[in-house]
Amino acid sequence: SSNSVTVATTYNLPAPNNFSASGTSNTVTLSWNSVSGALSYTLYWDNVSGIDSSDNRITPISTDNYTHSGLDNGTTYYYKVAAVDSTGTMGTLSSEVNASTPLPAPDNLSASGANNTITLTWNSVSGATSYTLYWDNVSGIDNSDTPITSITNDYTHSNMDNGSIYYYKVAAVNSSGTGTLSSVASALLSSYVKDSASLSGHTFAITSAAMNWNNAKVQATALGGYLTTVNSKAENDWLTTRFRIQHGTLWIGANDIATNNTWVWDNGTTDNDNGLTDDLSNNAKWADNITRKWYTGEPNHSGASCGYIWKTSGRWDDTNCNNNKYAIIEFD
Repeated sequence: SSNSVTVATTYNLPAPNNFSASGTSNTVTLSWNSVSGALSYTLYWDNVSGIDSSDNRITPISTDNYTHSGLDNGTTYYYKVAAVDSTGTMGTLSSEVNASTPLPAPDNLSASGANNTITLTWNSVSGATSYTLYWDNVSGIDNSDTPITSITNDYTHSNMDNGSIYYYKVAAVNSSGTGTLSSVASALLSSYVKDSASLSGHTFAITSAAMNWNNAKVQATALGGYLTTVNSKAENDWLTTRFRIQHGTLWIGANDIATNNTWVWDNGTTDNDNGLTDDLSNNAKWADNITRKWYTGEPNHSGASCGYIWKTSGRWDDTNCNNNKYAIIEFD
């Protein structure tokens, strides 16, 4: 007789190598090297370290990568992955990796400048324990610029030099790291300016003294700007609320100095809005086709005249350009 020996087949797939994770908003993207003999993969995860096969699982995964979406921002997630063979037997767990989903960018960052000081405010972010503010006196702010850390909420940047526009972005911070940068805000500090703020990437400033329209234009040019061009009802409302109500009636860039009753802006024409901005006729309306730019019956001054924000509703009037008013200077 002959003896026969049965050898049991052992399925014990090795751990996937080069397991990596990277986090973006609400999402962690994971990848690993494929394992020979694997039919699928099982991913284990949690928001605390020390992952094992008792943790949350995602299975089956048929490829060597996975996008984990619908996650909370501002959280660190931990993962291990294992190959699964054709019998459903799980192989060795990989090493643990982690990635953080960044906190969202703070909304409504604003900067207002006067008296060598810039005051910054923004909306708070849920889950943030502090904020980091990045700044410079040149545009193009990112997280390589000068940081001011451990801010609880809002910030007053003091002892600043006159003569520059300062640019800022802010990010929320928690134990998972620094979140997404906000949009940029800017403010101008100058002895020729008594107030400034930013909207939609543009800086607006109020002259430090009342003056005639031409002198305001000269000062705007010397500072590198121009008397403001108002492009939309929303911008006009913001200029009115932010500056007109506080500082009184204000010169804008509208004028008919070159040709009587032919109204133009200080910095020329505006492209790509179907003539909305450049329509300065006495019947001109904003995009809602309801709200008038000028107050009823205006402009009506005979001879060369200049426009200004007159009413606290934002409606404009025209007057002799030799009158003295504060002016709104705009910087691109």
